[in-house]
Amino acid sequence: MKRVIYLATARRDLRQLRAYLTEASRSPNVSRNFLLRIRSYCDHLASLPFEMGRERPELAPNLRSAVFEDYVIFFRYIEDRFAVVNIVEGHRDMTGYFLK
Repeated sequence: MKRVIYLATARRDLRQLRAYLTEASRSPNVSRNFLLRIRSYCDHLASLPFEMGRERPELAPNLRSAVFEDYVIFFRYIEDRFAVVNIVEGHRDMTGYFLK
């Protein structure tokens, strides 16, 4: 199993997501549970013996993506690591987000 790491950009996204979900739901439990599920999904992707996700060379070299509910998880396989790069709401302009 590849080791999951969260780059600084992904950690920032998770903090922002937690704040948004806590405010929107008025419940820290809702945001905590969602973040546990999204991290569990990243663990699952990393555990698979093959590369998952859609290749995204139009956004960045070696970038891949997978959908989790209304969010897109962007990641790279780096040797024995599964590196989560960003977690972005699915309705966003991904090209604009990565090329800003």
